[in-house]
Amino acid sequence: MRIELLVFDLDGTLIDSKLDLALAVNATRADAGLPPLADQTIFSYVGDGAPTLIRRALDESASPEQVERSLAFFLAYYRQHMLDHTRLYQGVAEALDRFHAAGVAMAVLTNKPVRFSRDVIRGLGVEDRFQRIYGGNSFPTKKPDPVGLRAVMTESGARPDQTLVVGDSGVDVETARHAGAWACGVSYGFQPETFVQHPPDLVVSSLGELADRILPGRAA
Repeated sequence: MRIELLVFDLDGTLIDSKLDLALAVNATRADAGLPPLADQTIFSYVGDGAPTLIRRALDESASPEQVERSLAFFLAYYRQHMLDHTRLYQGVAEALDRFHAAGVAMAVLTNKPVRFSRDVIRGLGVEDRFQRIYGGNSFPTKKPDPVGLRAVMTESGARPDQTLVVGDSGVDVETARHAGAWACGVSYGFQPETFVQHPPDLVVSSLGELADRILPGRAA
């Protein structure tokens, strides 16, 4: 494959945001009078956007009004604390530099709210590596609907067979499949077990490994 466009998921792919998300969810549960959840349980809820995360994290009997109040609390709390412990995964900055030097276009497409996504990426010092940063509220629908991915491809001038979606869950693989693009899974993210149901075209243990896999072939 000759890749001209890399489209990255954010949480669990570029950034390790597990602890900040878990703390924010449990703060939200405490505000609603509920006991904390185990971190691993919260991690399994991540990937489909903040509204879905909070619906999953609350008691099943929570009313729509309670979900709405808790979502507002979560967003306000998380915005204040989203960079307390969140970091780029090891080797991500170096790999992004390699892709950039090789002339590969890069974008972020996440189900995280776009304002939060941009602020996190800016706060971690890699904003200038991406031509586009889109979040879960940038389009009418979220991943795995391919509307966002198709928009990125159109704006970048890349064909589906020149595009590789990189993510940590089956949602990212489904998104790529729906748009006819390639899919790469990362084994270190939040939900690699979902690759059993939605197998990517390749799986890597780091973005450095991905650079080793695709850049030599691209140069050739």
